[in-house]
Amino acid sequence: MRAADIDRLLDTCLERLALPTGALRRGKVRDVVELGDELLIVTTDRISAFDRVLTTIPCKGEVLNTLSLHWFRATADIVPNHVREEVSARTVRAVHCDVLPVEVVVRGYLTGSAWRDYQKGSAVSGITLPPGMRFNQRFERPLLTPSTKEMAGVHDRPISRKEILGQGLVPRATWEQVEEASLALFRRGTELAARQGLILVDTKYEFGIHRGQLVLADELHTPDSSRYWYADTYAPRFASGEPQRELDKEYLRQWLLARGWSGDGAPPAIPDDVRRETAGKYIDAWEKITGQEFVPRAGTEQEELSLIASRLSAGA
Repeated sequence: MRAADIDRLLDTCLERLALPTGALRRGKVRDVVELGDELLIVTTDRISAFDRVLTTIPCKGEVLNTLSLHWFRATADIVPNHVREEVSARTVRAVHCDVLPVEVVVRGYLTGSAWRDYQKGSAVSGITLPPGMRFNQRFERPLLTPSTKEMAGVHDRPISRKEILGQGLVPRATWEQVEEASLALFRRGTELAARQGLILVDTKYEFGIHRGQLVLADELHTPDSSRYWYADTYAPRFASGEPQRELDKEYLRQWLLARGWSGDGAPPAIPDDVRRETAGKYIDAWEKITGQEFVPRAGTEQEELSLIASRLSAGA
């Protein structure tokens, strides 16, 4: 999309649902409407950095929602997911599941927090890595590194398989299903990303239980939950020790850091040109991951609200 096209969408962002109902839960990005055994999950255009919701980004909700749907369809044969219907470009109808208290990060390469732990000589979620590994080196086999899911304001912490089972956080049989499904999802993601000239470096998965069945929930292989590198430059950059080229999802965060803000005090006002540039990064990521052209379909805030309200009055 051209900058001028994005510019026209600056005033169509969905910031929040203004529903007269007590059945609404609001997260950093998603608004969730309770419908008994089901949910309406609305991916808004809000964006957060350093645990603070800051502004809205044109098309962000649609990018994240439709990209997850793209991946849910591509992996439905591996494990069932929570989505039952695409209601709009931003909204899905999903089953209500009991979300497991542990999320899974699958890592294909030694980077990010795993590299920081490795430099300190620490195990990575209870996994001891061999000596002599290099920054951004590919693992012989992907690592499954769980972490706790803490309350708002508290950072998640790495946790080992032994701790999960020992503390009874997840039953053994269920955890074995989670491990098998996570690695299979990562393999499928790796294969499909490679077709687009990308490397799926690492990603986060969340699971729940619905009527006794393991279900994949939340989002899947989006720029917010995953790290992608460009495949054609991986080898030469790894050989020279240079940072990898990655799909840029850190533009706003870096803009804030350059202005001396990292979460404390009042954030700087975010101008429209920064919102526009950030939107372009999300759209570019969508197109590179899917291999398709992004054509926005999301309606205005009032149109989305009317659609949700009609679902509520009809009992969905």
